Amino acid sequence: MTKIKTFFFIIILFLNFPLVAYSHDIPNSFADLAEKLMPSVVNIATTQTVVTKSNPFPNFQFPPGSPFEDMFKEFGTPQERQSSALGSGFIIDEKGIVITNNHVIDGAEDIVVQVNGDKDFKAKVIGADPLSDIAVLQIEATEKFIPVKFGDSDKARIGDEVIAIGNPFGLGGTVTSGIISARNRNLGGTLARYEDYIQTDASINTGNSGGPLFDLNGDVIGINTAILGRSGNVGIGFAIPSNSAEIVIDQLIKFGETKRGWLGVRIQDVTREIADIEKLDKARGALVASVAQNSPSKKAGIKAGDIILEFNGEKIKEMKELPIIVAKTKVGKKVKVKIWRNKREIIKTVTLGRLETSEEFKVTEKNEPQKELEIKNLKIFVRELTNEDIKNRKLPNQTTGLVITQIKNDSPLINTIEIDSIILEAQKKKIKSVNDLKQTLEKVLSSNQKTVLLVIFNKENQRRYIGVKLD
Repeated sequence: MTKIKTFFFIIILFLNFPLVAYSHDIPNSFADLAEKLMPSVVNIATTQTVVTKSNPFPNFQFPPGSPFEDMFKEFGTPQERQSSALGSGFIIDEKGIVITNNHVIDGAEDIVVQVNGDKDFKAKVIGADPLSDIAVLQIEATEKFIPVKFGDSDKARIGDEVIAIGNPFGLGGTVTSGIISARNRNLGGTLARYEDYIQTDASINTGNSGGPLFDLNGDVIGINTAILGRSGNVGIGFAIPSNSAEIVIDQLIKFGETKRGWLGVRIQDVTREIADIEKLDKARGALVASVAQNSPSKKAGIKAGDIILEFNGEKIKEMKELPIIVAKTKVGKKVKVKIWRNKREIIKTVTLGRLETSEEFKVTEKNEPQKELEIKNLKIFVRELTNEDIKNRKLPNQTTGLVITQIKNDSPLINTIEIDSIILEAQKKKIKSVNDLKQTLEKVLSSNQKTVLLVIFNKENQRRYIGVKLD
């Protein structure tokens, strides 16, 4: 009988032990952590002058000399108004250095940083980087502030608990919690080659931009920067990993600008078919599509058709990893690049250049006028969305699409859509180019459906769904 009791006692201990151990890791409350971190998280308010031109009669003109001509001219006169925006940030130095998103302060004439919810300070921009959407500010004050420190975002795992503190909708000092729900996210926008977001379900809304994502040690492992959709939190937010951000921040503080490593190649995915043809064991690495003239890669002997397997000792599993790793590497550093050529591995030594001074970067950064192209099936003219459009219309950085420039009188969209609306999706697929839209329309026309579902932003940047019957 004693042996039976002992046996059941051991079983009970065994069953209870993992429950006790697991519950020990879950905090009963975030109150102590939030109270400690709150003084280091700031609210940011910016103002800028916006020039607008309004005309209630855009297609109507009075005859020359008409007494009404002068009266209605004023409607076309540019009007100035003050625009304000709210965001979040956090202090990383007791002297008042603040980190936030570039899009929070972009174009701002005045920046006010509110600390502890009650003290307002003027701030100036030390440096900003649109490519990573990071900005560094300096509070203009002599007093000491309470900083937080960065953690190691590479150690953050899917399922780890995190908290976000920020200024959503102007409600400063808001604390939310959740977990890391995914890693290495790419939103596929204009900044795609440098995107490596942490995904979290901690509630992030408008105004949280630039705020910190903390681990349970109180270290910053991410900078909250994007949400999925424009209607507010849907349980999916994105943060720039701290390890990537720190490199940019250090450069902005030291130089006032970034100095990214540059390899000088255009790359694409290695598909299973390409791997088979090249006798590579599996689809991995980055396929070199072309090599820029006078680039570091050209000088090192890297050729189109090479597959980059390793860079500076880091294995390249997917194509998207290479630009991020290269950009983090110091300009002027000599690195070993392992490539696959003619069915064997070879090593090339490359001395990295600087991306920002390369011709490739200068061409990418130009906002040249876009050609207007006709979409015959819809009887409209469109051009591709530019960085300038995104900035002027205050769209999310990752937005892609086509701007409608003309609508013919016999277009199926004539009474449904306006000029300057942006076509974002067709048949639930993102539109990045004119070819994307044309190919989608051709598929619809070749099917029995003959109706295409478009998603647009209208002139007020409101998202709308439109069903269009094609001829």
